[in-house]
Amino acid sequence: MITTEAWVLYANPEDAERPTRVEDVLRRESFSFPEPDDHEVLVEPLYGSYEANMDHALTRDPIDVCRQRGEKSTVIGNLGVVRVLRPGPSAPTTVREGDVCMVMPFGRRDRHGYAELVYGYDMPGTVGLMTRRTKVRAENLLPVPVDSAYSLPQWAAYARYFTAWDNWSVAFHCWKAQMREEHLGDYLVFGWGGGVSVAELELARRAGFRVAMTASTDERLAYLRGKGIQPVDRRLFPDLARSGHGEDFDPVADRRYRASEQEFLRVIAELSGGAGVAIFIDNIGAPVYKATLKSLSREGVVATAGWKGGMNLLNRRATECIKRHLHVHTHVWRFQDSARVRDYQEETGWIADIDPDAIYGFDEIPVLAQDYRMEKLSTYFPIYQVNPV
Repeated sequence: MITTEAWVLYANPEDAERPTRVEDVLRRESFSFPEPDDHEVLVEPLYGSYEANMDHALTRDPIDVCRQRGEKSTVIGNLGVVRVLRPGPSAPTTVREGDVCMVMPFGRRDRHGYAELVYGYDMPGTVGLMTRRTKVRAENLLPVPVDSAYSLPQWAAYARYFTAWDNWSVAFHCWKAQMREEHLGDYLVFGWGGGVSVAELELARRAGFRVAMTASTDERLAYLRGKGIQPVDRRLFPDLARSGHGEDFDPVADRRYRASEQEFLRVIAELSGGAGVAIFIDNIGAPVYKATLKSLSREGVVATAGWKGGMNLLNRRATECIKRHLHVHTHVWRFQDSARVRDYQEETGWIADIDPDAIYGFDEIPVLAQDYRMEKLSTYFPIYQVNPV
């Protein structure tokens, strides 16, 4: 057995309420796991990326991942950069002691190479990156380019870009299936969400679309502008979010919502020349879904690679059919595409900007988790450091 220090997540008792505080569910303590098998590699995490699925795990929403895995406790954290300590006997010769690699989060793949279960989240037996030592299947290690022009914290944020690559590719091809001979500069791609949406809008801009995205802080609005994305101040429509799922009718709240929706649709009309959004990157979910669909053009595509504020959605199928709206849902990316996306990032600079002073330490992981939940982060790419480089 290997014993190390980790932030450990425990299963919630069946009769207990969902915890609300990070310190109630995440404990810093010793954690033991079996020695790596022939196909696994012992590694030390260097930098981890804090992702939405980690917040889902801590809040037990939509599932208790420990119970889903059939385990009393686990270590989460499925995306980041690690250093190889000891390759297994059957590890590929491309993985050597001292190599620095990105962890591809594939726990179980389908026959086409897409993820069914995710390492460090819902895949039983996997040990995530919020620990001083862990083990990873050798095939899931993708080396960071030698002599890269970019820092390890930048590479640690790769997953939002890999996910964006896959989601954008599917969404764009779906849009082109109906809009075959169009000038892309006439069409608007709009997004709300986080780092995945930013990365997708960068790809859309490179393809030739007009692009815009909402943000609610001055820092993020400036960041979008610097990336060539038209920033839209989310504070212009403060009451836009609503679930639309059986809420009790409140005439005051309804009036405020309608005012925010009207302002949002006015902004979209101005940005799109009255046509609406051609491709809407919506990684928020139910609270803003009504506005997403209302702003979508005919033959438009709404694309999502996850959700933050609401998992269950309702729509009118007849309306969506008449407007020829296409709905794209993707998860992670295809395993076989991993090296290709990495090489594109290195060659083109399509990569996250990371402020070294904003990286959280291993001791500060609960603070990071709380800041993420309370939306106190100025960055779209929150990073934590586990071991010295």
